[in-house]
Amino acid sequence: MKKGHIVSVLVLLSALLLGGCAVRTVDELYSIPKRSKEFQSLQASIDIAMAGLEYSAPISGENQQTLQIADLNGDGTNEYLVFAKGSAEKPLQILIFREDSSGTVQISEIISGSGSTFDMVEYVEIDGKPGCELVVGYRVSDQLLKTVSVYSFAAGRAELLMTTGYSRFLSCDLGSSDQMELLILQRGESDEDNAIATLYRYQAKTMVRTVEVRLSNPIQQVNRLTTGSLPSGIPAVFISSAVDDTLLFTDILALDDGKLVSVPLDAGARNGIPTLNNYFVYPDDADRDGILELPRLIPLKPISNSWTTEDQYLIQWYTVDLDGSMINKCYTFHNFAGGWYLDIPDDIAERLSVYQVGKNYAFFLWDEDFQAASTLYTIYALTGSDRENQSCEDGRFPLHKEESVIYAARIESEGSTITQETLLDNFHLLYREWAN
Repeated sequence: MKKGHIVSVLVLLSALLLGGCAVRTVDELYSIPKRSKEFQSLQASIDIAMAGLEYSAPISGENQQTLQIADLNGDGTNEYLVFAKGSAEKPLQILIFREDSSGTVQISEIISGSGSTFDMVEYVEIDGKPGCELVVGYRVSDQLLKTVSVYSFAAGRAELLMTTGYSRFLSCDLGSSDQMELLILQRGESDEDNAIATLYRYQAKTMVRTVEVRLSNPIQQVNRLTTGSLPSGIPAVFISSAVDDTLLFTDILALDDGKLVSVPLDAGARNGIPTLNNYFVYPDDADRDGILELPRLIPLKPISNSWTTEDQYLIQWYTVDLDGSMINKCYTFHNFAGGWYLDIPDDIAERLSVYQVGKNYAFFLWDEDFQAASTLYTIYALTGSDRENQSCEDGRFPLHKEESVIYAARIESEGSTITQETLLDNFHLLYREWAN
């Protein structure tokens, strides 16, 4: 459970600047806001401590503010953290400020680290004690050499729990204990060797590492780490690696009796999933049941010899459990370029074909002998100035309205089990991260 409450410097300073009684006179409402005592004290302390230093915010991750706040020691009062850089032997400085009983904010300690810049910072609960641990990644050189350190403040001041090299790291709760572990990914013996994953867990007042697990690809090909659950409810980390911008490989890591293991996958998954119209299809909770699914591309049959599906595919989503057992879950049709996707009912998925004309997509349904196909429905992306009227003409109905486009549909086959309500329920916009 994440206890650190992090805010940007702008939000923090605004709160400090405008804090105070909410009831104001007319004159006060029209006067220039005065800085709070806490802000003035913090700013004065920072100015003094920053002598000879420059601000150096972390360059990756969610917490990239120069000034951050967190309750490090769990006493109910936030500390202020300023990330800076100087010219000392350990140039990277984390300046930690606390407010004393008189309301004065003073610097209480400095954490010094080696490197050229702060890479990434997280605030997580690792040791199970009050407060949160500070996880800091230091970028050592331009050759992407990096180290990560974990500091605990349970004793009142920073205590170093561990330091190790890394290429990527992720805080996760694979042990289902509400105490986070640290998953470390490192390069192999050479750049061509597959990456190595190790999990660090807090046990008996120290950080204990698990046995290493070898991934499917070198570290430079890893481009996404996602946490999720297996069908049995076991937490897992899904590691996606791209090869030559054409294939996506997935490694699934989980704990089995306290040991970090790689979940076995079938040959299709091990051989990689091709891109879908130059978009990677990542593991996702496709049916929104809280379980992460893996994708499998199903090519669609052309309608005729003169028509082609032009690389049109359905995506079949399936889950894999700790022992490698698989369960098929659902089907979708994804239009990444258009920013939408459709849930496809299981009973028609194997007989579906899709034909694209511009931004419009016609869905055809084959008979059981695959001898003839009839149009089932059409999805439109209307962008003209008359799109409002067009979305309701000729049997069309709106699915979703955006500022510059209206998505609409028309059911083409009378007596079809597909209804307007079905299409409204099955139509979804893509998450922004998918479009990226």
